[in-house]
Amino acid sequence: MSDSPYPAQPPEPAASGLGRLVLATGIATFVLILVGGVVRVSDSGLGCGPAGAGFSGWPFCNGDLVPGVNLNSIIEYTHRALAMVVGFMILSLFVLAWRRHRRLLLPTGALLVLVIAQGALGGLTVEENLEEAYVAAHLGLAMLLLGLLLYLWRTVNEIRPADGGPRLRALAIVATGAVLCTIVAGGYMAGTQNYGRADYQLGDGAHHACGKEFPSCNGQFMPFGEARLVDIHLTHRFFMYLASILVIALVVVALRRRVAVRYAWGLAALLVVQIVVGALNVWLDEYELLILAHLALGTLLWATSLGMALQLSPARERSSRRARAVAA
Repeated sequence: MSDSPYPAQPPEPAASGLGRLVLATGIATFVLILVGGVVRVSDSGLGCGPAGAGFSGWPFCNGDLVPGVNLNSIIEYTHRALAMVVGFMILSLFVLAWRRHRRLLLPTGALLVLVIAQGALGGLTVEENLEEAYVAAHLGLAMLLLGLLLYLWRTVNEIRPADGGPRLRALAIVATGAVLCTIVAGGYMAGTQNYGRADYQLGDGAHHACGKEFPSCNGQFMPFGEARLVDIHLTHRFFMYLASILVIALVVVALRRRVAVRYAWGLAALLVVQIVVGALNVWLDEYELLILAHLALGTLLWATSLGMALQLSPARERSSRRARAVAA
């Protein structure tokens, strides 16, 4: 962004249109993540065919292009249809960048690669009977897709970063990484529930490995080593505790320095609500709305923490601005 004393000119219509498409794609991706959560809690992960069904189960649905009148098939097919829409939106972004905005070829090209990989991983997840590693990877890749769209939106709109110093930016990056690890670990834990599989039974999985205890677990704080499912549950909690400490530190330092204040307050609010909803997921029985709320809040927390990390200026931009100021 230029430091010219003259008022900034409004964006060109083409750039403005690109910004709106990026925003729409980001919103559609967020909705796609939530619909993926609906697929899980409604036991619809294999709604288009059992594991090992090959092309009959993905990309087809029970061997057909259009699913039959079956609720699980319709839910799973809706997720796939929305994923296809997001894929075409990202393809449109890449084509626009190729034709009019060559400086955006790298991020839009990366988006295109990510969405293709995400589709292939979705098919592999179905083929491999919703194994937890694939479920976690699918969720993690969705977060990266959303994060790259956020970066692209900021780039298209030429949002000027704030100067919070190298340590604050490093803290924001580490906190954002911890939030992402928490989400992926949560996805792995969710994959152990066997939702949608033929062998699913209520009470399965790592979600119930600590009973209904939080922050304790089976009468202790972090009793690693008791059992595999307990370890999986505690791994999610470990990253949650780490992310919470880092996010709180980030919020406190940002507010003290009065840098990225809106992001800081947003992070604080999201973290508090997310912890409460996470605790309710443990204390209460399995409620689908609570699980979806936990997913939605975690996604927003990731996007907000990443947005704050991007808002804090890199060292090269600070030095560049100082050099221009000295030259003036």
